[in-house]
Amino acid sequence: QVRLVESGGGLVQAGGSLRLSCTASGSIFWLAMGWYRQAPGNQRELVAHIGSSGSTNYADFVKGRFTISRDNAKKAVYLQMNSLKPEDTAVYYCNAKRSDMDYWGKGTLVTVSS
Repeated sequence: QVRLVESGGGLVQAGGSLRLSCTASGSIFWLAMGWYRQAPGNQRELVAHIGSSGSTNYADFVKGRFTISRDNAKKAVYLQMNSLKPEDTAVYYCNAKRSDMDYWGKGTLVTVSS
């Protein structure tokens, strides 16, 4: 069992930046990590993913604005969010996966004002 705790959310103006952090209770070395988000009335969607090798992929709507990174020694994953837009407003969730393991954090709210 791996517990994930997100932090770093908050209120920011459009064009601003936030850095989300996800800290795990155990090693993430072998885990693929991802950030998802869910806006009110919408389904949860993938924002960014980083494999255990460090390879990354991004949803089209964040490419060039968001950067995912990981620090296995600190058992942490980060999401640097720049040029934020009001449509980025959502609860952001951290996810960890491997084989049949699938863990979620409780989320952190990001609100972008226009």
